[in-house]
Amino acid sequence: MTNSPSTASDPHTVRAFDGELVGLDATLAEMGRRVGDGLTDALAALAARDRDAASIVSAADSEIDALETSLNEAAVRLLALRQPVADDLRSIVAGLRCATMLERAGDYVAGVARRGIVEHTAPPGRSGASVQRMGRMVGELLAQAMRAYLERDTEAARAVWQADVEVDNVHSSLFRELLTYMMEDPRDIGQCSHLLFVAKNLERIGDQATNIAELAFYRATGETLGHARPKHDLANYASAEQPTKMTPTAWPGQGSLSAE
Repeated sequence: MTNSPSTASDPHTVRAFDGELVGLDATLAEMGRRVGDGLTDALAALAARDRDAASIVSAADSEIDALETSLNEAAVRLLALRQPVADDLRSIVAGLRCATMLERAGDYVAGVARRGIVEHTAPPGRSGASVQRMGRMVGELLAQAMRAYLERDTEAARAVWQADVEVDNVHSSLFRELLTYMMEDPRDIGQCSHLLFVAKNLERIGDQATNIAELAFYRATGETLGHARPKHDLANYASAEQPTKMTPTAWPGQGSLSAE
């Protein structure tokens, strides 16, 4: 930790400051855990067509929102009272950004759950299994991104950043699969349309995981991962806008698509 001039002369103040910084990471870890558990539960509810379980996941999004609010208040208080510099300042600013990304990911998880609430018929062909596979992939990337952030693991952050193209490939493949089912049997259009929204929400969660990986690298090094993230999504049917690339002065993960 790099101590600010206002705290370096007081060991008790320094220890308190260290504890407050650890508290920010603890809140982020809890947010990440809740988003990941919510995604797992939303996918399970979707597979079982369990409306009650899906409703519980959707309602739990407010708890993630409350954690973000709590972290924001703590971070602003630290900035105002401790006047941090260097690594400490970067950690606090990164914490604010990471909380925003996790809150947005939680919105997309709730979007997946809401689609599960309205579903009551089995998906056509193997599309249900394809959605579950994409969901597991995205969940694993989010967990890896959070570990990279909390442990300041630059190699893990880079691995998640590079894996974004794999999520895009799976999303594009699922998009084509669902379109095929709709063309073959118009009775599947309603069901497949819901799954298209689920897939889009999952792809957006993957984007947030990649944003967190970029932030993890920036937090650890003070540098960005690069100018061009690997991207290969041909199924961006809901919005032509790509996720915002993170820079030290920009707030990432603020795409225009609302969670459905």
